Amino acid sequence: MSVAALMLLCAAVCLIGVAADPRQVGGAEVWLKPLKFSLSILIYSVTWAWLIAHLPRFRKAAHTAGTVIAVALAVEQIAIVAAAASGTTSHFNVSTPVSTALWGIMAVSITVLYVATFVTTIMLFWMPLPTVSLTVAVRAGAALALVGLGLAFLMTGPTAQQLDDYQGIVGAHTVGVADGGPGLPILGWSTVAGDLRIPHFVGMHALQLIPLFAIALDLLAPRLRILADDRVRTRLVIVATSAFGAALLVLTAQALVGQSIVRPDGGILVAGWSVLGAALAATVAVLVGAARHPEPPAAPPTAPARVDPLDAPAETVQS
Repeated sequence: MSVAALMLLCAAVCLIGVAADPRQVGGAEVWLKPLKFSLSILIYSVTWAWLIAHLPRFRKAAHTAGTVIAVALAVEQIAIVAAAASGTTSHFNVSTPVSTALWGIMAVSITVLYVATFVTTIMLFWMPLPTVSLTVAVRAGAALALVGLGLAFLMTGPTAQQLDDYQGIVGAHTVGVADGGPGLPILGWSTVAGDLRIPHFVGMHALQLIPLFAIALDLLAPRLRILADDRVRTRLVIVATSAFGAALLVLTAQALVGQSIVRPDGGILVAGWSVLGAALAATVAVLVGAARHPEPPAAPPTAPARVDPLDAPAETVQS
């Protein structure tokens, strides 16, 4: 939560930078990248703080891992802000000794972050929550977020162009063209080539999106009779998780083959529509099945019968 508070302050500073500093790096406003990282780290930190605080077991180990996550995030953000203030790029930059050292620090912090997140993700599988649907959502969301976090490593290798013509940059966000071309407003994702930031971002925030879906179902349950049974909500969470994982796979493939997010075609387009169609069909099947064959609510656990000593056999009273 300390890192989250720091990110609030950092976001405010970056907003001032966006308004007052006209410099650009790679075709984007120099303070836009640290602003986006501030907001993403803020959400990520608050989520893990909440999850770790509710772990019934391994609390000491989880607290240590959470502290490592927080420090790694802070180190990465400090490096990004320092590069922005200097008017240069932070990621993949090995053009000078200072830039190389900065990128090396970031690479170490990202690796440490991944290991610590892997440890805390495993611990979540011992974390019971009020409903089965929410328990499944939290565990699945954390696992998918770990996959999304790991996709960042796909950006760190040199491209063919960099191997042919070294310019002090090793690694890239985009596939097929050099970084810095036309992109979506604010997000900056490439509109002319594949962009590995997209599956990385989408995957990381499964940690919030899938549990929020389960929470929304829980809130709707008192108003919609068809969602009253948690078993129905759990099936819908499983459908949403499967669709999210399949969509993440399609987005990763789209980026790797160099297709823009706004211009999918061929097999990627077919795969995307197939995932959407399968998710809708599965959702309808779950809801129709619940409407036609409502399952009786699970019986609450019964307390053991109380035996009156006056009615019990003598042997029982003596024992």
